[in-house]
Amino acid sequence: MVDEPDVPPKLGPRVVLGVCGGIAAYKAVEVCRGLVDAGVHVTPVLTSEATRFIGAVTFSALASEPAQTSLWDESSPIPHTRLGQAADLVVVAPATAHLIARYAAGLSDDLLTATLLATRAPVLLCPAMHTEMWEHPAVRENLATLERRGVAIVPPAVGRLAGGDSGEGRLADPAAIVGRALAALGPLGLGAGVHGDLAGIRVVVTAGGTREPLDPVRYLTNRSSGKQGHALAEAAARRGASVTLVTASALALAGDVRPSVTRIDVESAADMEAALEGPCREADIVVMAAAVADFRPKAVAERKLSRDDGLPELVLEPTPDILAGLVSRRRPGQVMVGFAAETNDAVEHGRAKLRRKGVDLLVVNDVTAPGAGFDHDTNAVSILGADGTITEIALTSKEAVAEAVLDRAIAQEREKRSSQ
Repeated sequence: MVDEPDVPPKLGPRVVLGVCGGIAAYKAVEVCRGLVDAGVHVTPVLTSEATRFIGAVTFSALASEPAQTSLWDESSPIPHTRLGQAADLVVVAPATAHLIARYAAGLSDDLLTATLLATRAPVLLCPAMHTEMWEHPAVRENLATLERRGVAIVPPAVGRLAGGDSGEGRLADPAAIVGRALAALGPLGLGAGVHGDLAGIRVVVTAGGTREPLDPVRYLTNRSSGKQGHALAEAAARRGASVTLVTASALALAGDVRPSVTRIDVESAADMEAALEGPCREADIVVMAAAVADFRPKAVAERKLSRDDGLPELVLEPTPDILAGLVSRRRPGQVMVGFAAETNDAVEHGRAKLRRKGVDLLVVNDVTAPGAGFDHDTNAVSILGADGTITEIALTSKEAVAEAVLDRAIAQEREKRSSQ
């Protein structure tokens, strides 16, 4: 007869925090502290390589129970099964290229990889490595494999790396990782009084394609579904922000965002401009994901245009430049994020638009790329910063893109706040 694994009783949301052997391991201490402060029960699991960078005793002192480092150093013969079954979430921060490869291949030669294979809980990987490693095709393919299996990825940030270099590969901000973890816990986290990393932050998001009327029946519009904007509003709300969504999307009618989001339905560019006036005055972050029409009919026919009337004369005029107007009126410390859908030379056109609009961040994508842009549940974007930085997000879910955009936006907001 085989004994059942010794699964501890539920004391609230349980997170296994995996720590790998990279210089960013010291930042995992901040992740641990942030989760514990939020009311989460944290069990640290360190690889043997991680202990070369930081001691297990540090995590034991801060976490909810002592750190574990081996499959063989405790009384339970199957610690990985116990940990995997009890976990509500597994977070690995930092996740090295070595760990990512072993996890993708299904190897389980230490306590952390064995726990990853033994759990049915959501998994959140937070990669950290040198830029050349992060960009290597093998790493990208391994991550794509894991994403297809449902593993969530917190993309690394751009910044100073080990050895004095600077580039993409730096571990995401610990507060952002904590926010993603709390969001992944969902109702479990909320039930424990958990607040995300955007708690106290006011976010305004626009979504969908505006509709400019030709007559009482017809209108000019574009192919935007509003899915990316709605994903941004949902993600910001999960992370604790106070969210206003101004949407021209039919998705609004389906009630696809949580009740805590203040939703304002609009149709035309003029409607959207008016609806944004109040919320944007108080917002900390404004994300203009809507595809606002550039032109509208100068005159709207009072009755339906008929073929019998002959070919109508259609005269267009520019719609208001909503984003430029908001930038010109923004208050100190406010972060402005624009979106640009392009069909060629996306990054070059995006850089020009970023300078022209004066935004802090511009999210640009090539809508002709397979699986990206309009009508898809996936997207691939480049997040351009006014400081010249660029974060490439390979093809992934629009929810993952939303998280990456919010990570960059909140980092900008904190930087501005600290400089005031």
